[in-house]
Amino acid sequence: MPVRDRSAARFPGGPVADPAGSHHERRIRSFQPRRSRVTTGQGDALQRLWPSWGLEIDGLRVLDLTEVFDGLPVVLEIGFGMGEATAQMAAADPGTGILAVDVHTPGQGNLLGLAERNGLSNIRVANGDAIILLREMLAPDALDGVRVYFPDPWPKSRHHKRRLIQPEFLSLAARRLKPGAVLHCATDWEPYAEQMLEVLSAHPDFENTQQDGGYTPRPSFRPLTRFESQGLNKGHVVHDLVFRRVEQDA
Repeated sequence: MPVRDRSAARFPGGPVADPAGSHHERRIRSFQPRRSRVTTGQGDALQRLWPSWGLEIDGLRVLDLTEVFDGLPVVLEIGFGMGEATAQMAAADPGTGILAVDVHTPGQGNLLGLAERNGLSNIRVANGDAIILLREMLAPDALDGVRVYFPDPWPKSRHHKRRLIQPEFLSLAARRLKPGAVLHCATDWEPYAEQMLEVLSAHPDFENTQQDGGYTPRPSFRPLTRFESQGLNKGHVVHDLVFRRVEQDA
């Protein structure tokens, strides 16, 4: 029996498993690729829509976001799950482009399907490592916002180094955000929220939009997702953090 190439696309023309060959890069990652079962509808969306609305994070080129989004301001969303909240935000704000990044194949297909069914032309789905995207494929000041909703909290102490919201990530994100643009994080894991608040407050490129220096009430534009509702029903407390990229003195 022939061995399947695990780096190849599971669907003709669809996203590949490792677009940047990232297994060759020695860096602690904040995510684990999940290639779980894809439904017929998700697979169909991937096969048909990926060539037009999908982007591989291969680290080989700098994206022209003005061209990709027809001149719209662009917000980067890192980790979108099954894409329901992303689709809701895109529908509510058609004047903003959403570059949605994830490595979860069923979620990629689901979001593409939602975008098609709801006529959302302001969504593009990127496959791969958001760090490579930020570092190698986006120009300085290219983004009008970054959203990181419910990232993996890596709760065990020995795994805290895998958490995405770290000083190094913030420095990288700041270089891609326009001055005044917002980084919006949300988590239902209290210790991670505390770490986020600490590292964001200490970073010279960001300032808290809350005058008291604390958490932000959930903005109306961030939908209450099914995942979040389940957590709230279990007694979880969700914290939003909204920080603005400051303009540094020359």
